[in-house]
Amino acid sequence: MTRAIILAAGRGSRMGELTTLEPKCFARLHGRRLLDWQLTALRGAGIEQLAVVRGYRAECFVEPLTYFENPRWQQSNMVRTLLAADSWLAAEDCIVSYSDIFYSAATVSGLAAAKQDLAIAYDPHWHALWSQRFDDPLADAESFRLDSAGYLATIGERCSNVAEIEGQYMGLLKFTPTGWAQVRELLAGYSEAEVDRLDMTTLLRLGLQADWQIAVSPVQGVWGEVDAADDLALYHRLFSVADLTH
Repeated sequence: MTRAIILAAGRGSRMGELTTLEPKCFARLHGRRLLDWQLTALRGAGIEQLAVVRGYRAECFVEPLTYFENPRWQQSNMVRTLLAADSWLAAEDCIVSYSDIFYSAATVSGLAAAKQDLAIAYDPHWHALWSQRFDDPLADAESFRLDSAGYLATIGERCSNVAEIEGQYMGLLKFTPTGWAQVRELLAGYSEAEVDRLDMTTLLRLGLQADWQIAVSPVQGVWGEVDAADDLALYHRLFSVADLTH
């Protein structure tokens, strides 16, 4: 059985007024919250056990889901939010989703089908989307290269050339309980303050240094990440409701 966890503790301050009263995942795309698009995709992939890790404006979440809390969301980063759902991650296979992205059920299904203990979804055709989001795609993009066997080799480093980037990590991951045990073993070597500062790509990069085998699964259909209000405006132009429901 596969469960899904949405990491929604942060505020998303770059969204400006859109997150003054509501969490970032309440930003709307074609009239539906990002959270709604995520839940639809996860359920469309057959995942019924759904959880959200809350932090900023936690009281806004009223859906009948399982909730975990990161009360220190202001002092910590994504890995600390992930740790709040330790009980689920240790018990069953889990899809883990950032809360500021949207994606298809097919992408979730492809990732869930990965046999490896650690896997991430990625966009091999990232440059087309990044070229519309940024004047200089390299200003935001990070390294992403695969090894000869098709597993992740590098991630999360600054690049000076588009040729160094074979895709972009989407913010969608899969852990089996064995994979999660690898994460806990690695984090045991860091202080609480160091764990507080860890973001997800740094965790993955540290995992590669520890010889983790991280599988990759390509995106299927449309997807996007929302860092600013301009992103929402772009996605309204690029994607129709029909695009988002396939």
